[in-house]
Amino acid sequence: MAKFQNLFTWAVFMITLLAQAMGKKITIGANGEDNDWDNAHATFYGDMGGSETMQGACGYGDLFQQGYGLETTALSTALFNNGLNCGACFEVMCVDDPQWCIPNSGTIKITATNFCPPNWDPAPDHWCNPPMKHFDLSMAMFTKLAQAKAGIIPIKYRRVSCSKKGGVKFELKGNPFWLAVLVYNVGGAGDVTSVRIRGSKTDWLQMSRNWGQIWQIGSNMVGQSLSFQVTTSNGRTLEFDNVAPGDWQFGQTYGGKNNF
Repeated sequence: MAKFQNLFTWAVFMITLLAQAMGKKITIGANGEDNDWDNAHATFYGDMGGSETMQGACGYGDLFQQGYGLETTALSTALFNNGLNCGACFEVMCVDDPQWCIPNSGTIKITATNFCPPNWDPAPDHWCNPPMKHFDLSMAMFTKLAQAKAGIIPIKYRRVSCSKKGGVKFELKGNPFWLAVLVYNVGGAGDVTSVRIRGSKTDWLQMSRNWGQIWQIGSNMVGQSLSFQVTTSNGRTLEFDNVAPGDWQFGQTYGGKNNF
């Protein structure tokens, strides 16, 4: 019996490690915040202009055009959660490194817009490999906390509520038989976990997540005005009625009147 319990405990332990490696789901409260600080490390990519931080694994495209700017980060596997944490917001501070941390730099707030992929080549400094928690910041954000020549710094981080101007945005992509929607500028928890769509000629239909925060449905929605229901990771759902008019076009963005 004792041997069986030991094997069971070992199995639970290994499953836990595997889950952490595949991506951590960060639990937050109803207001989209987590008061507990956790430990991680941070580096940066790109230059001060942020050109290399555009596009990325969340599907947001031009981060300046969409309002995210340079206040962004790529997340390691342990935090990215296979893209479900795209849009989540974090507060970060530089700690325990007096050589490189800028004195009294305080904290920065950033939005997850990209993925920092693991590197399986043998080396001790692959910071984005699981199970390590790592933030690959834009250079502009990194240098608010530490000197650029530091390269990598220890940090503390926590989830915070996203504060976005204006309503939730919906960019329509695809073709007459396949509609994809990029959902962005999401406040509150920031990360979207479910999207439903309703045309003026249909009932509510569940969309599936393609990648990042791009959601899709294999239905012809052309010629119908479109409404959306969006649910974020803290369980809040908002309805956006008649966001896109009946003559909407692929490649266009339509904004809701409200936000989380």
